[in-house]
Amino acid sequence: MDNTSQPSIESQLKSIQKLIQTTKFENAIQQSKQLLAQSENSQDNIELWYLIAVAQRYAKTLTLALNSINELLNIDSKHSRANQEKGFIYLAMKEPKLAKQSFEVAVKLNPSLVASWQALIHLYRDDKQQADVQKAANHLEGLKKLPPALLAVTEFMHEGKLLKAEQLCRHFLQNNQRHIDGMCMLAEIGIELKIYDDAEFLLASALELQPSHIHARSLYLNLLIRLGKYKTAVQQVETLLEAQPDNLSFKISKASALTGLGEIESAIELFEQVVAENDQVPGFHLQLGHALKTKGEIDNAILSYQKAYQLSPTYGDAYWSLANTKTYRFSDNEIAQMQTQQHSEDLALIDRIQLHFATGKAFEDRKDYDQAFNSYQKGNELQHAHSGFDITKIEQQVAQQIKYCTRELFQLRGKLGLNAPDPIFIVGLPRAGSTLLEQILASHRQVDGTMELHNILGLASRLRGRSKSQGDEEAQYPKNLATINPDYFKRFGQQFIDETQVFRDKAPLFIDKMPNNFLHIGLIKLILPNAKIIDARRSPMACCFSGFKQLFAEGQDFSYNLEDIGRYYQAYLKLMSHWEDVLPGFVLTVNHEDVVNDLETQVRRMLNFIGLEFEQSCVDFHKTKRNIKTPSSEQVRQPIYKSAVEQWRNFEPHLGPLKKVLEID
Repeated sequence: MDNTSQPSIESQLKSIQKLIQTTKFENAIQQSKQLLAQSENSQDNIELWYLIAVAQRYAKTLTLALNSINELLNIDSKHSRANQEKGFIYLAMKEPKLAKQSFEVAVKLNPSLVASWQALIHLYRDDKQQADVQKAANHLEGLKKLPPALLAVTEFMHEGKLLKAEQLCRHFLQNNQRHIDGMCMLAEIGIELKIYDDAEFLLASALELQPSHIHARSLYLNLLIRLGKYKTAVQQVETLLEAQPDNLSFKISKASALTGLGEIESAIELFEQVVAENDQVPGFHLQLGHALKTKGEIDNAILSYQKAYQLSPTYGDAYWSLANTKTYRFSDNEIAQMQTQQHSEDLALIDRIQLHFATGKAFEDRKDYDQAFNSYQKGNELQHAHSGFDITKIEQQVAQQIKYCTRELFQLRGKLGLNAPDPIFIVGLPRAGSTLLEQILASHRQVDGTMELHNILGLASRLRGRSKSQGDEEAQYPKNLATINPDYFKRFGQQFIDETQVFRDKAPLFIDKMPNNFLHIGLIKLILPNAKIIDARRSPMACCFSGFKQLFAEGQDFSYNLEDIGRYYQAYLKLMSHWEDVLPGFVLTVNHEDVVNDLETQVRRMLNFIGLEFEQSCVDFHKTKRNIKTPSSEQVRQPIYKSAVEQWRNFEPHLGPLKKVLEID
């Protein structure tokens, strides 16, 4: 039969739901099984198994219902409604203990499940768990206060259906424009979708309407920290601490913001105060460890990370933080513990991912490269599936930059920006040696090292806008660089200088080492024509595989698949070649291998490009005391070593997909 004549899967699912609602359970089961036999889509299969289980429970064929819901959970063990349905099946089977366990899993996965909370209240009451009764009742009361539309939004959010959640929430806010909870939910969705500008505007607006709203201000604070807007974050957290002076989470946030501002001593002091008040929270020890690592107190950082996993053996971030020092070596017991925890049924996805990456590093240090790659691969597969990254979008961005950032554009508009010579941008791929170059240059008396600043990416995002229609898409960044008000370029340049001032000390020049800025070199040229740009480049296999081994905090989703990372590297080379063609001499390429083989020559080359006199301190960079937040922090506190240059060859038998994309024999 022609597929076009068949009803859509959505309409067929609705038809089955109607059969269940009209008590035609056998018909519903029969139709569901027929569709199941034809379906090859795992999401459709999940929906069908769910409907079969519900219909079987209503038909009182409980063993069959339990088997059906288990089939669903074999596909997706984290499906909240399936765990809820399993609870109802166990209730019908008069197994209250098992029912309670299922409902608890359900609300852990999705705290907005009203029916699960209602069932738990009764089950807790029967077991005389009065404290749990109260907690469940309080949570349920909060849910019932939400308008039905926002309750549905919450459910979609917890189920990972973010686009549906966004659509419904926006529709709700059209008719309830000043609803603070709705604004907060839409902001949370925006943060998950990485639409940070929208989220920031929503939360700022919510606080203008209701300055005392703790949840909105807390969300705003966390977003500001994520965006690197630490000065504003400190202001926000001070307001929160005025309202709740004993809130340890707010104190932790303040310490994190202080770390971002470079006030590391004050940050560590505050972290230590919080730990002294409550030393049973693993995350507090983890945050203290990060601050200590940033300062270079690696031994104390390690003790903090170890304390974190001792408090919570499944805490993947603690193990990964140890691995991410790059110098720590796991013991036999620690490796065994990580492997055991990976098989825990209750393990959160992020913990599982972090444990795989940490285990990979542990085996690599022991030269067990097959096991190491297997662990890295498992971690990458999980992270790649979770991120939903699409490499074609990056390739499209590169194509757009090449299409619109022409030699003619820079001839017409290249002198409109701010002439400040202050910034030095270090761009490229992560793990290409940018932290080493930053440490070298920041060892010069005339240069401040800062961090990976988000300002250029934020400006590009604002210029791009959010419209999805083709006509509007063609009118947006980077095409709009040719048409926007000429006065904007100097304004954008001044804005960059003003916003980054908080990260600087007293040197006339400073470094922004956000690697992703290579996509926006044209924009940088237009707003800051006297800026210096250094392209940190590393040989393709070494660079790509080093990125594949790294679990990034955020923003480098291309690195979790060998084919994707190879295509990203190729796109990067293509765009850098374009920049050299249309902006000759604006970018200095520095190869990591050249730095390793002849440090002083490359140091002199970079300083000459920037216009600085040679200083021996740049060659002796490892002696420079400064705060470093990137994964390479401990490596750049050591003299140059060559051992990492060819490390990828230990894994070469596993790297066929990468070699194919990079066209390497």
